[in-house]
This record gives sequence, C-alpha cells and structure tokens, in this order.
Amino acid sequence: MITNFIDGLVRYQFLQNALITSVIVGLVSGVIGSFIVLRGMSLMGDAISHAVLPGVAASYMFGVNYIFGASIFGILAALLIGFITQKSQLKNDTAIGVVFSSFFALGIIMISFAKSSTDLYHILFGNVLAVRDSDILITVIVGIVVLIFVGLFYKELQITSFDPTMAQAYGLNVQFFHYALMFLLTLVAVSSLQTVGTILVIAMLITPAATAYLLTTHLPTMISLASLFGILSSIIGLFFSYSYNLASGATIVLTAAAFFILAFLFSPKKGLLFANKSKEEVSV
Repeated sequence: MITNFIDGLVRYQFLQNALITSVIVGLVSGVIGSFIVLRGMSLMGDAISHAVLPGVAASYMFGVNYIFGASIFGILAALLIGFITQKSQLKNDTAIGVVFSSFFALGIIMISFAKSSTDLYHILFGNVLAVRDSDILITVIVGIVVLIFVGLFYKELQITSFDPTMAQAYGLNVQFFHYALMFLLTLVAVSSLQTVGTILVIAMLITPAATAYLLTTHLPTMISLASLFGILSSIIGLFFSYSYNLASGATIVLTAAAFFILAFLFSPKKGLLFANKSKEEVSV
C-alpha cells in the first residue's frame, strides 16, 4: 500500500496537491491551535468553523471565491459573540452557542438556494483529493500570514495567553490580540475547509494542540509538537484516504485522534497509565 501511495504521488498531480495542502494545514493548525487551547477558546474555534458556512454558500451563489464570504462571516461571528457577551449578562459559552447555531442554520438554508450542492458537500466534509491550484495558493498565503504574525508577536501572544491582567498592566492591548487571534483562526478555518470540511476543521485546530499539551509543559515545545502531530495526521490520514477510498477529512481527523489517545494513555507526566498525576501547566 505504501508503494502504491508513493507511486501515486509521483504520477498524479491531484495527489501531490492534496499532500502539499494537507501538510500546510497541519502545520498552521498546530501553531494557531496551541494558543486556542491555552486560552481555553476551543468553543470559539468551533463557533467560527461552523459560522463560515453561510459565507461559503453566499460565495457560491454570487460566483466568488469562498474564502471571501467565509472570512467575512467568520469575523462577523467573532465580533457578534464579543458584543453579546459585553452588552448582556450572558456568559461567553452561551453567546457562542446562540451565534454559531444560528449561523450554521442560516448556512444550511442558504445551501438549498445555491447551485452547486456537490461542491458545498465537499466544503462540509472535506475532499482534499479535489484540491485545485487556487486552493493551494490560498492555503499557502494563509500559512505565511499566520506564521509571520505569530513570529512577530510571539511574546505578546504569550503573555496575553498566560496572564491577560499582567499584559494589560504592561500596556498591551489585550483586546487587539484577542481579535487578531480570532481573525487568524478564521483564516485557518477557511483554508482548511477543502481539506477536512467545516464540520471537522475544529478537530484539526484542537486535537494536535491538545495532544502536545499532554506531552510538554513548555510553550515552544508545545507549538512544535502540535505542528508535528498536525503534519503527521495529515500525511497518514491522506494515505488511508487514498488507499482505501475513504473520506479524506474523516481519516485525517481520526489519525489526529489516535495520536491524542496514545498521549492520553502513555504521556510520561500526564498519561492515564502512569502513576505521576501532577497537573503541570504549560509554561513559558
């Protein structure tokens, strides 16, 4: 099977495109997902990944690239959640539930008015084997933007993730970095749609980072491990998808889940099967 997969990579352009896209998505998801996990914002990631659906449907209806509509609706969802939380007595998780379910329902309704139901099905569940050159370009651009931003503002993201109060005392604009992270999260979610689909994209953002969290207590190591697990999950998942004609998004996510289970059971410091039950937090 491995030989057939390698032979396919050599012979077929679509498989090469799929591999390139999957690796970039795995890398970037690991980087941005580490900060999402540390900030306890997994629900926000879930909300944004679902909230982009009406934007995707609208893009198909108006004949424009789905990244534009999806990005607009993703950012709108993040802003609306923040607005509801600040202007009402509702807690953040309640606002997230209201907004993401409403946007997702709107997206389902809009799908029925869109012309290309097949393409929208792939957006829901992913089809990395049908990646086009434009999808690769979008993924590469998003990856570069995310890596540059994290590289330039690593210290600011670090301190605002660990201690927002201290960050504010130092004069950092905590809200700016919060919404900047939401913007990057939206971009990553949108660029991952073709790979794993809007329903499973949250798994790629959270599972590799959660796996890394169980294996280390240092942020740089966590980011590196999360990216590694994201890349390996993408490659192995793509292999099983191509070899057994399975849904690509599902195989990639299940591979990531397998890595998490192994870490959950066998992590030297936090594994279920080890006696050391100390709950060490990730540190600088």
